[in-house]
Amino acid sequence: MATVAPDGAVTGWSPGAQRLLGYSDSEAVGRPAADLLASPLPGPARERLAGQAGWAGSVVLRHRDGHPAECWLCVRPLPAGDGRVGWLLEAAPLGQGDDRDSDPLLRWAFDQSPFALAIYDTEGKFLRVNKTMAQVLGAPEGELRGLSITEHLPDPLFKVPQWSVERVAATGQPEHLESYVRVPGEGFPRAWIVHFTPLKGPAGLVQGVMQVALDFSEQHAARERLALLDEASRRIGSSLDVARTAQELADVAVPACADFVSVDLLDAVLHGDEPTPIPTDRPLILRRVAVRSDVPGVVAVGEPVHYLEFSPQARCLATGRGTAHRITDPEIAHWLAHDPDREAWIRRHRPHSLLAVPLRARGTNLGVVLFTRRDPSTSPYGQDDLQIAEELAARAAVCIDNARRYTREHTTALTLQHSLLPQEIPEQAAVEVAGRYLPAGSKAGIGGDWYDVIPLSGARVALVVGDVVGHGIHASAAMGRLRTAVRTLADVDLAPDELLAHLDDLVIRLGTGQECADAPPGELGATCLYAVYDPISRRCSLASAGHPWPALVTPDGTADFIELPTGPPLGLGGLPFECVETELPEDSLLALYTDGLIEARGRDIDTGLHALRTTLTGPVPSPETACDLGSFCDTVLKAMLDERPTDDVALLIARTRALDAAHVACWDLPADPAIVAEARARTTEQLQAWELDDLAFVTELAVSELVTNAIRYGAPPIQLRLIKDRALICEVSDASSTAPHLRRARIFDEGGRGLMLVAQLTESWGTRHTGTGKTIWAEQPLPRPRAQALI
Repeated sequence: MATVAPDGAVTGWSPGAQRLLGYSDSEAVGRPAADLLASPLPGPARERLAGQAGWAGSVVLRHRDGHPAECWLCVRPLPAGDGRVGWLLEAAPLGQGDDRDSDPLLRWAFDQSPFALAIYDTEGKFLRVNKTMAQVLGAPEGELRGLSITEHLPDPLFKVPQWSVERVAATGQPEHLESYVRVPGEGFPRAWIVHFTPLKGPAGLVQGVMQVALDFSEQHAARERLALLDEASRRIGSSLDVARTAQELADVAVPACADFVSVDLLDAVLHGDEPTPIPTDRPLILRRVAVRSDVPGVVAVGEPVHYLEFSPQARCLATGRGTAHRITDPEIAHWLAHDPDREAWIRRHRPHSLLAVPLRARGTNLGVVLFTRRDPSTSPYGQDDLQIAEELAARAAVCIDNARRYTREHTTALTLQHSLLPQEIPEQAAVEVAGRYLPAGSKAGIGGDWYDVIPLSGARVALVVGDVVGHGIHASAAMGRLRTAVRTLADVDLAPDELLAHLDDLVIRLGTGQECADAPPGELGATCLYAVYDPISRRCSLASAGHPWPALVTPDGTADFIELPTGPPLGLGGLPFECVETELPEDSLLALYTDGLIEARGRDIDTGLHALRTTLTGPVPSPETACDLGSFCDTVLKAMLDERPTDDVALLIARTRALDAAHVACWDLPADPAIVAEARARTTEQLQAWELDDLAFVTELAVSELVTNAIRYGAPPIQLRLIKDRALICEVSDASSTAPHLRRARIFDEGGRGLMLVAQLTESWGTRHTGTGKTIWAEQPLPRPRAQALI
């Protein structure tokens, strides 16, 4: 060690300095320090010292006997207090007398290490680098010595290691960092682990910093692949929608392993069908389902995609194996030469490599994924990239195939559901009706909601809405059975409470497996609301089996719910159902619905009922415009359902009508056979008033037979009623509950042919029981209006 005054003269000399250079204390002190140099200082050293900054590096000093001594020299500034600085010098020999270099293995270990090694001075300047570091930095040691990292590599990314060197030199604490950068000696970015270690002298002072850089790109790539696959497992397959799953694959792949990704599927996959084998002798036609890129593709999403039979996409589907290509490969050039649109896209956006990977699941081809890279700083695709792309495609293919199978089942159930719902509302005069069915948007699938409109005798109509517990094909099939049963029971003209009682027995039998072998025992249940409206009396009879109350909107716009004694859901048994009868104003709206309309995620049933009442309150649609009622249904659904429902929704809205006295004629008859002739006469007069003379003969015969049977076999009071609706209806009522039966009379029987004639001459006939007896009715279609004669 030695000290130097600001004027350059030696002021202090240690015994170690005397051993190193041979000068005694008296010989060294007072002489210029520059005399001790055998060769000039390096340029970077002179610049540092001129700026009163420290420096460290190798120099050649002059020994007292005149021979040169190669030394390691560290120069530190010593402030003198007057704005000038002196210097503290520390020197160590680098020659053969130094123990550190006495063994050439130590130098060879530094120079030939597979790791990139560098030594910096305390100011962060390069002192030494080995061959590996020189290759990484793209410069020889001579050019690097005296420069900092950022002086050689001005990219802002390299400020981080420069700061680490300076901190280690100042604190004496080691540091390490991981970075992903492109260094001059490499063509593409690589992953590095870099350690910075302080180099301390015997006194514990930091004399320099050593840097060790390890290329761990392979380990980094493996870690990135695992992270990408983990993200893919979380993000791909979040729904059972084919297109959404394909888009999730594209979103995961960009920018992690591609700049452009397109997913093309076979049309059969989108429809839930089983794909056919891939043709190898003709162009391939797929459907573009998903794209992720900052540039547009050749084909837009939703459009068909045509691939030549020798394109990478067609070949990978035919072979079932993915391929990696550079754009300059001969097979790619051959493909692009026959596909001008894609050749123009390649020329415009300049990708340098691509991957074509098939989407295969359970041995079935579903489509193909195209990955491309165009960033010049990224390396072309290799086998490692192909492997990760195939793993992504394999995971996505399973999810897409699951979505395809769900689509097929969902489509089948939806088709079955729609086929079991009314295809068209039957014509009748009692109500004007509009209905809507909205399938569930959840993974549970199609449910068992339904509605129906059933014309009844006497110009009446039955309105039905129901909900089968569960989802899927079994629920749709159960709904079809119940709807058929309701129609069958409605033809018997049962009261609403009696009809629900019979329906409950049927559901119990179905639930116990006696009538339905494919339904789990005890798991079949349903709710149902059944209403019968009579346009003549404007009375409506309703009964509920565990179903929400119907809503009534009067002509003045007031909305409220018709309170019913809600019976148990169908399938429980043991409790009776009750019927409520109420009078409805003409042009009222009666809304029947399932619980999916009022119950939703985050909304309880009371909140839903309040929202429905608010939605229905207000001006009702005009009766003059039939389409207004359908639009009103759509308005209600839109107001009640912010998004696709989690449960099925069935909505039936009916506007009530009334038949006035001009369409109804009614007579009370005594139980006297002589009144039959008068009944025929009154019938003829009424038909003349309605201009239905063509129906007089058959109507007189039906009236004669039905009134005679009521007098002979029934009980008073007896009533005859004619109704002119979409058909001519003849009804005879009496107080007896005994219903007539149609039978064929034998040759010598004197009676028994009347009902046979009525059945043959009228369009339909039947019996319905009432609280006071029964009614026998017969219907005839109204004659078509005669065309006016041409003059």
